[in-house]
Amino acid sequence: MTVSILGCGWYGLALAKALVANGVVVNGSTTSPDKLDTLQAEGISPIIIDLSAENTTLNPAFFTCDVLIIAIPPKSRPGEGAEYVHKLQRVIDAVNQGSVKKVILISSTGVYAEQNMELNELSDPKPNTPSGLILFNAEELFRQQTGFRTTIIRFGGLVGPGRDPGRFFAGKKDVPNGLAPVNMIHQDDCIGFTLAVMAKDAFGYTLNACTPHHPPKFAFYAQAAAKAGLEQPEFIPELKEWKIISSVNANEVLAYDFKIKNWFEWLA
Repeated sequence: MTVSILGCGWYGLALAKALVANGVVVNGSTTSPDKLDTLQAEGISPIIIDLSAENTTLNPAFFTCDVLIIAIPPKSRPGEGAEYVHKLQRVIDAVNQGSVKKVILISSTGVYAEQNMELNELSDPKPNTPSGLILFNAEELFRQQTGFRTTIIRFGGLVGPGRDPGRFFAGKKDVPNGLAPVNMIHQDDCIGFTLAVMAKDAFGYTLNACTPHHPPKFAFYAQAAAKAGLEQPEFIPELKEWKIISSVNANEVLAYDFKIKNWFEWLA
């Protein structure tokens, strides 16, 4: 089995290592020649892929694989949202010229507006932020394709190695919306969830991937800061706009068993 990972960042590289450990042949993309040796040292076949309009480089070998995983988040700088969708269109064009029939697109629960209710894949996300709209438009681009099957995974807020939640609000005062529930996922579950999609051949779905424990922000981040030995944040005890992200499809399609079921136990 060959898997190509477009975007070997925090999640993509960790996933690539897990796949290599399971005996999967992995192609990993980078835009920088300086990173070729780093990827190769991890047993990943490094391939230069550049999706920029002025320097598009799409090596056909990268798109000769069983599964393509797209893990390139949109940049947050103003004005770059439209370019993100254009980049993904270039990927789609390359997929349609290659042999790929199964794609996993990594998205985010940021597509959901704060609707003061529990939301799942059957809910209208009603994106109302620039980043949420960009993500939703990107998802729609892939949902419209008929030449290959795409599963869209919407990850919650990411925590894990190099992303210590204790640092997010450490020492900050008067942080608003302290009673709002958190929607998070650990890197281990990001990887486990993705592997489950491939193991069950679950393509053609939209899946929310979010730990099914949603403590209030003030409690989660206070304990996270304490664990990291950092100054306690101070939250305003209020509940403004909020959302709880749950999943119908992840249960019915994957029957995925989250590695982390309770954030307080993990933080302890």
